[in-house]
Amino acid sequence: MTDIIKEILKDLPEKSISEAVFEGANIVLYTKDKEFFLNNNGLIKRAVDNIKKRVELRPDPSICMDSEKAEKEIKSIIPEEAGIANVLFDPQRSIVVIEADKPGLAIGKQGLFLHEIRAKTLWVPFIRRMPAIRSKLIENIRAVLFQHSDYRRKFLDRVGHRIYDGWIREKKHEWVRLSVLGAGRQVGRSCFFLQTPESRILLDCGIDPANEADPYPYLEAPEFNIQQLDAVIVTHSHLDHCGFVPYLFKYGFRGPVYCTEPTRDVMALLCLDFVKIARGEGKEPVYDTDDIKEMVKHTITLDYEEVTDVTPDVRITMYNSGHIMGSAMVHMHIGNGLHNFLYTADMKYARTRLLEPAITSFPRLETLMIESTYGGKENVLPPRHEQEEHFKKIIQDTVARGGQVLVPVLGVGRAQEIMVLMDDFIRAGQLPEIPVFVDGMVWDVTAIHTAYPEYLNNNIRKLVFHKDQNPFLNPRFKEVAGQKERMQVIEETGPCIILATSGMLVGGPSVEYLRNLGDNPKNSLIFVSYQGEGSLGRRIQRGETEIMFGTSTKPELLPIKIEIHTIEGFSGHAGRRELMAYLDKVEPKPKRVLVNHGESSRCLDLASSIHKQNRIETAAPRNLECVRIK
Repeated sequence: MTDIIKEILKDLPEKSISEAVFEGANIVLYTKDKEFFLNNNGLIKRAVDNIKKRVELRPDPSICMDSEKAEKEIKSIIPEEAGIANVLFDPQRSIVVIEADKPGLAIGKQGLFLHEIRAKTLWVPFIRRMPAIRSKLIENIRAVLFQHSDYRRKFLDRVGHRIYDGWIREKKHEWVRLSVLGAGRQVGRSCFFLQTPESRILLDCGIDPANEADPYPYLEAPEFNIQQLDAVIVTHSHLDHCGFVPYLFKYGFRGPVYCTEPTRDVMALLCLDFVKIARGEGKEPVYDTDDIKEMVKHTITLDYEEVTDVTPDVRITMYNSGHIMGSAMVHMHIGNGLHNFLYTADMKYARTRLLEPAITSFPRLETLMIESTYGGKENVLPPRHEQEEHFKKIIQDTVARGGQVLVPVLGVGRAQEIMVLMDDFIRAGQLPEIPVFVDGMVWDVTAIHTAYPEYLNNNIRKLVFHKDQNPFLNPRFKEVAGQKERMQVIEETGPCIILATSGMLVGGPSVEYLRNLGDNPKNSLIFVSYQGEGSLGRRIQRGETEIMFGTSTKPELLPIKIEIHTIEGFSGHAGRRELMAYLDKVEPKPKRVLVNHGESSRCLDLASSIHKQNRIETAAPRNLECVRIK
């Protein structure tokens, strides 16, 4: 065992601990002594204070009550009105996860019921909220973790040994460098490779869904070796940041993937959808469902502002970025005070209908890497309330002439933002009495939003707790469950609103709706998401009047007569003013700013403006460039 575990054990009673293991950067002690488990007289707390790491005491699996008896005991302790839905046992780690409709009632006053469960069953209970919307897909994703409980325990211990067993590479000099493997002066395939003499870490690993010719990050770069990769950190679940992670597992990576809990769930959903869409289009996907399962098995989830070591010389903390639910900025403390680096990834520095704005205060900061999707001087996003009124007016006008409204949405973030807005309009009586159809992965992703209300802003969080006020459960929202129902919406439904993925009209049901609705001038198409270069959405925005569908042997020409609208005010990205304001407010002030994730002109424009306003060093590195940041 390593020195850190010896340090803990020397202050505990002899033979009180049967086993000591790592769970990532955390230390878990197992005991066969029931009395010591239930009352250790503050010895574990003193160990935490001493080593400044998280230490948890659990009962050895051998003394836990039989799981069938324990489940009956748990259901007799927790009041029926708490609405227990599932009781999931992780026997390797002596943990039981209890899914309930009302977590507060399941926990009890001051944790009363949790204490009783521990005392009577010797299992360590965790309460999880049941989503207000049930999703079999989500349950299957979470089941992967329990099905591979034994493997997970060994994997987490291996990660801990990598962190604590000391340096495996010879340390001659201290340095930090960053290679841009994607999203350098472009939007899409975000991927950054951070190296120190000791560590090899990927920040995001996404695809560019709008670019068929060159969609993947530059993993063939000479400095990148998958066999030496220590960890992957995923900031959020959009495919341009996470869609290539399963590919790493296809080629043998078995290290940790760090992200928030909502990101893990949605990332798996969207990667599964990516495989499904590729197969539906007759293409061979670059990875399969087994690779996605491996990714889930190797994920370590973190809460916002939870500090964790990921290698011997890198410690990370995730902060709310305001972009989508669970999205994070990654703060990296490198070396023993050597350098502090912040990767904002996609961010929003304004409160939205769903989320709080991005965090601006950090312990230390020398280098900041910021996005520039809307970083050009001309990218001043209009006021939100004006855009909401414009959106409502388009719907009212389209319905008045008997048309249907197609809104291509990103399944994560934008879709839920639009649902909350429309729920508001409907409750205020400001929209005609028409159905709102939700198609694609939107429903499953929305279910995840109801499972993690703590990641939403205060207003929405309170509403989610009440079924009759939950904005995602408005009776006018109708799930489209498959091809048959989709055709019924197109052929048999009159005026309606259709929210469908993908947001850039690159695959997914939105393309099928366009094929059927696009030649009718009564209908409207509203873009509410960024349209990537090369995407069908961008081509239509630029004024293409005819689109070729079908195959080379059976082409199908569609005249675009549908009314086209673009509303940028709903963006989950910061506009130009927000980006400059963020640089003004962030504390402490960085000494250097790197600009990424924007079209070339916008990256350069933002970098130039930041330099002029703040008199600090800036750069907008291209793909395959390497920057020494220390």
